[in-house]
Amino acid sequence: MIISAFAFTFMNVFVKALDSFSVYQIVFFRSLGTLFFTVPFLLKNQISLLGNKRGLLVLRSGFGLISMLLFFLSLKFITLGIAVSLRYIAPIFAAFFALILLKEKIKPIQWLFFAIAFSGVIVLKGLGAELNLKGVVFALVSALFAGLVYISIRKIGGKDHPVVVVNYFMVISAIIGGLLSINNWINPKGTEWLVLLSLGVFGYFAQLYMTKAMQLGETNQVAPLKYLEVIFTIILGLLWFEEIYTLWSLIGILLIIIGLTLNVFTKKKSLAL
Repeated sequence: MIISAFAFTFMNVFVKALDSFSVYQIVFFRSLGTLFFTVPFLLKNQISLLGNKRGLLVLRSGFGLISMLLFFLSLKFITLGIAVSLRYIAPIFAAFFALILLKEKIKPIQWLFFAIAFSGVIVLKGLGAELNLKGVVFALVSALFAGLVYISIRKIGGKDHPVVVVNYFMVISAIIGGLLSINNWINPKGTEWLVLLSLGVFGYFAQLYMTKAMQLGETNQVAPLKYLEVIFTIILGLLWFEEIYTLWSLIGILLIIIGLTLNVFTKKKSLAL
């Protein structure tokens, strides 16, 4: 999970560093880089690229694409650490959608933890640094669609291999990202090619090691470690982009992490029961 957090962090940092490129072109290269891993894996293991739950696979890919586009867009307006923290509100939206669409129950104590996490959002916007409202909205709506991604993956269940799910997402993202970037295409120069293609590499290994962590360890042990991404991102944001975080900003981020981490422990306990 720590390796995953590092990989996600570097992907986020490189996305922000590529501010001269449109988000559509960044999405195109991020998706293309991952396809270099997913397609050979599926072909080697003779797994159908088309999958079984094709309608849900397309739906999940659409939700994921919108979420990714909006998150990358938010990085153009707000600091890395705050954007990543706001994106992690996704489990709250996922819980609401699960309650409505999947009829799953939410324990009363979870509402308290969700309130703690969301209070962090209020602190960030209300008491933290003067945040760009557009960037905050982009990050929050990105989290909302990430919540829908969780629900669609739950609906797919074990009917399709995880790499098939990722491959669908990357193929659709590469096609749409490529088409939308045609009018504003910028030819990468020198190391820009390496940075753009590395987005897919970091994204792939981030997902791979996060999945491995969940498979090997107890959820309540490894899941909270994914929030290390926030800490790593803040540190790199300070060093690389000289970003500034006020005390209130850090308190807001801490409230989000605490609320969501406590929710992970609560969910684990309910599963054990």
